[in-house]
Amino acid sequence: MSRGPSTHQQGQRGEERAVAYLCARGYSVIERNFRCRLGEIDIVAREGDALAFVEVRTRSDGRRGTALETITPAKQRRIARVAGYYLSVRNLHFALCRFDVLGITGEQVELIRDAFRIGL
Repeated sequence: MSRGPSTHQQGQRGEERAVAYLCARGYSVIERNFRCRLGEIDIVAREGDALAFVEVRTRSDGRRGTALETITPAKQRRIARVAGYYLSVRNLHFALCRFDVLGITGEQVELIRDAFRIGL
């Protein structure tokens, strides 16, 4: 009996869908799955003059809430720390950097631009 895709496989498929979704809306993906000792950023992309750090959250269905509901304040702080490190090691300077969240719950995709703010 098959149990369906693993959480890791579901996340990978979600990121593929997220990249296609973002590109169709004018984003230019610069990097995927940037990892360091502080954590990971799923997608780094440009949209116009802005650099967007995109967190992708995927849930197979909404029985336990939507994917967007899984972004806790602790997760936001972790993403912000990794983003600061990313900017320093890549030596990037953008007038506008923001945190976007893309949630995939079942077949529904929802993008929140500038989803949260934390000083870098």
